Amino acid sequence: MTATAHTPDTAHTPDIDELLTRTPTVRRRLDLSRPVSRPLLTQCLQLALHAPNGGNRQNWRFLVIDDPETKAGIARYYKAASDAYLSATSQAAMSDKAVAGVRYLADHLHEVPALVLACTRGRLPEDASLARQSGFFGAVYPALWSFMLAARSRGLGTALTTVHLAHEREVAALVGIPADEFTQVALVAVGHVTGGPGFRRTPRRPLDEVLSWNRWRS
Repeated sequence: MTATAHTPDTAHTPDIDELLTRTPTVRRRLDLSRPVSRPLLTQCLQLALHAPNGGNRQNWRFLVIDDPETKAGIARYYKAASDAYLSATSQAAMSDKAVAGVRYLADHLHEVPALVLACTRGRLPEDASLARQSGFFGAVYPALWSFMLAARSRGLGTALTTVHLAHEREVAALVGIPADEFTQVALVAVGHVTGGPGFRRTPRRPLDEVLSWNRWRS
């Protein structure tokens, strides 16, 4: 009997548990030199549309930005907001590695192959209740997570950020969003990844440290 040489599976599709535990925020491993095709982004966004959302109103809107000039304009606002955020954040609140990753993305956002800007219809009044705020923004985040999981399953890396919202109106004017009708929720940087498609399991605190049953415990 002749042995058959094993060919590594270069098109490995992760199972659901692998996706859920190995979909980190990717900043420094984004491949800035390799474009992400529109059909690939469209596949991921099509899957994202099946996410649950409040009242099934589907008020989300997604703007994909791959034009270099437009990305550069957003990146300038993002860089200003990121610098201000890091200056105001306690050093104890973030690890050196996390700070380095945030700075890297701020310095290279204009080079990221694609940006996905998620919006929702309407605007909240300043005195909106906590319940209304949660429902308003929370109706979009399941779709964003579905998009990120779909991207991960196709070998892409993503980094979700809200830092640019410090300049929401300026970004809206730049890309033509009617700011009185739609609110920006988050921005997702998307790219192929360097160093191979795999990711290690994301480190997290033990469940016992964050779980309570029936009554809150410190």
